Amino acid sequence: MGAAPAAVRTTRRTKKQPARDAFGYDPEVHARVRPLAEFLYRRYWRVQSDGIENVPGHGAALIVSNHSGGIPLDATMIATAIDMEHPQHRLVRFLYDRFVAAMPFVGEFYNKMGSTVASFQNARRLLEAGEIVGIFPEGVEGVAKGIWESYHLQRFHHGFVRLSLQLGVPIIPTAVVGAEEIYPVIGKWKNLGPLKELLNVPYVPVTPLFPLLGPLGMIPLPTKWHIRFGAPIRFYENRRIARTPQPRMVHTLAERVRQQVQGMVHELLAERESVF
Repeated sequence: MGAAPAAVRTTRRTKKQPARDAFGYDPEVHARVRPLAEFLYRRYWRVQSDGIENVPGHGAALIVSNHSGGIPLDATMIATAIDMEHPQHRLVRFLYDRFVAAMPFVGEFYNKMGSTVASFQNARRLLEAGEIVGIFPEGVEGVAKGIWESYHLQRFHHGFVRLSLQLGVPIIPTAVVGAEEIYPVIGKWKNLGPLKELLNVPYVPVTPLFPLLGPLGMIPLPTKWHIRFGAPIRFYENRRIARTPQPRMVHTLAERVRQQVQGMVHELLAERESVF
């Protein structure tokens, strides 16, 4: 038999699959969660954000923010603010503590939403790929603050400064007010018994409603939030600092950023009329 006529000859084509994200980000999962994030952002916490123009429309940047809330929902709202309000609707790749990765389902879910385990190498890879990376330099100490330390920023770990200097990436100082009160921490439950291995957490925050009201006490309070994105900080433009960043200088620069974020937090506290 001869070859099929050109008119009926067919070529099988396969649909090109999107490249798999190296850190596990799943756009489909993100799209399914987005309506809930938008509800929390616009309706439940009624987040007011300003300074979004300070977040670059393309290329790498470091979002450096205060941390709070007992359970770190501040990362979700910062990411939602940039997703909803920024003209380019950019994705923020937040870094989370290593113990979170071993918590049942949590680490995997965070990865699918665009986050990854905190490490200098992971942050560097994301920044080199032109991503926005979110960092809470206070670490666990930020969310562990009691109500008597509300909005008093803890010492900043300085790795983000080294990243900025080495890669020439701007730091966007970011302040969040409203998250401290969603789970006002009055104590820490550390004697967890068998739950410690099951949950893989260093402690469970105790609030005025939890564990007193059981699962109902875990519902975050509907406080009014305000997020402010400050002007980019570019320490790397000082060639002397960028060329030979001494450890003492790096610590000094990290403290300078901490003071700036602390000042922004104080400004937002002075502007707000009520917690709710």
